Amino acid sequence: MTPEPTPPAVLQAGLVESSAEVRQMLRQALQRAAEEGGRELCWLAPDFADWPLSEPALLEALHRWALPHRKLRLLSTHHYETLRRVHPRFVQWRQTHDHVVQARAYDPADLAERSTPAPMGLLLAPGLLTLKLWTPARASLSLHDAREEAMAGEWFDAIEQRSADSFASSTLGL
Repeated sequence: MTPEPTPPAVLQAGLVESSAEVRQMLRQALQRAAEEGGRELCWLAPDFADWPLSEPALLEALHRWALPHRKLRLLSTHHYETLRRVHPRFVQWRQTHDHVVQARAYDPADLAERSTPAPMGLLLAPGLLTLKLWTPARASLSLHDAREEAMAGEWFDAIEQRSADSFASSTLGL
């Protein structure tokens, strides 16, 4: 007799304080945002190295999400070099779904200029969830919280306004 598969853990709002819990919360939040997310997803991270962007289940969910009227807004420092190296499957997905991706690079000093502490990473799926990554071992998640979502959205927009286009879907050469 084969054992029953374990159902995936339920995504719960709150604070986690271990790197394993942060990785699990990020994985679940990304999957849920891709499966249930609306028109736009906003992701911010210094380099996205620790994000599970090469996982086949996530890429398949993002593929289904990537309709022409949707937008994935990415903000990163380092011009996405680490992401290209660590997540080649995501880079391939990005090339296929260029019509939904807007990728920009920001200056880390823009985060330091704030009077309130800024997370090092953010996953925002308006109307669904807000995940703030404070450190590799600390993250907070809110679900369907309009106030938290509005504050995160305003903060993301402010950083994005100071950013520059980056991470083209293809590189042109001579």
